[in-house]
Amino acid sequence: DVQLVESGGGLVQPGESLRLSCVASGITFSRHDMSWVRQPPGKEVEWVAGITRLPSLFRAASYADSVKGRFTISRDNAKDTLYLQMNSLKIEDTAVYYCVADNYPGDGWLTGIATEPPGYSGQGTQVTVS
Repeated sequence: DVQLVESGGGLVQPGESLRLSCVASGITFSRHDMSWVRQPPGKEVEWVAGITRLPSLFRAASYADSVKGRFTISRDNAKDTLYLQMNSLKIEDTAVYYCVADNYPGDGWLTGIATEPPGYSGQGTQVTVS
């Protein structure tokens, strides 16, 4: 079975930092572009950041304007793990954060323009900034 398990969420004050992790199993992690999405309370899911399957490539990562300069997405293919370093957190960053694996290369999940569901997603981790 495919599993994407997020961790690292919690309650923090504005300006503080958190680091989210997502451990993948049941998939060949290095063959998937990966992304983080979030769902704020009462709102729709929004794409946060994406990273190419081979992060050594030029422009490996993309970010939503709302998090650019504050969040950093990274991955360790040897550990099948995706990360999201979140600095200078704001109240509006409060959401459930999910890691997402693309469905196929070029499906848009890397840059937040996907029109189809992802290949796989996790159960989410709650981030509360208050």
